[in-house]
Amino acid sequence: MRILRDIGSFFLDIIETIVIALAIFVVVYLFLLQPHQVRGKSMEESFQDGEYILTDKVSYRFEEPKRGDVIVFKAPKSPDFEYIKRIIGLPGEKLKIKNGSVYVINEAHPNGIKVEEPYLPKGTKTSERALMKEEEEVLVPVNQYFVFGDNRDHSSDSREWGGVPKENIIGRAWLRYWPINLLSFIPQVDYRF
Repeated sequence: MRILRDIGSFFLDIIETIVIALAIFVVVYLFLLQPHQVRGKSMEESFQDGEYILTDKVSYRFEEPKRGDVIVFKAPKSPDFEYIKRIIGLPGEKLKIKNGSVYVINEAHPNGIKVEEPYLPKGTKTSERALMKEEEEVLVPVNQYFVFGDNRDHSSDSREWGGVPKENIIGRAWLRYWPINLLSFIPQVDYRF
């Protein structure tokens, strides 16, 4: 009898451990961090196809997204898909493309200021698309963000389909964890304006 009780107690301990581990995983996954796989070439050189990142789902509950943040969001035209892009334009700003560069027009810079993008490969030009034409100002709507892929020639982004509503943002890319030799926190960008 004692052997059966010991075996039963052992299996109950295992089940209890599994239930607790699953509960912790669900809480972390739903509210804190979520793994994502980079798919496609739209963020090259910064991220390669097949890399895995952890997305911070907490920060934007306490602060607003910032220019330069790499975010994961539900695609505006296909909410079943999740994209990864970089925030370039903030709500209420105007953007324009001029000579292959992006300019931000806001209260601090009514004549526009060029966005210096150190994460782009040297010589990268930002080309116009359906929504953003060369030298035309585009207003970023309230509660929306304009996002571009770092691989500008191979990115479907806000230049084509407009802003990303804040409620579509899942979180900020926080940590690259695979491949393991590239394990690193995702660097923040300081645009100095």
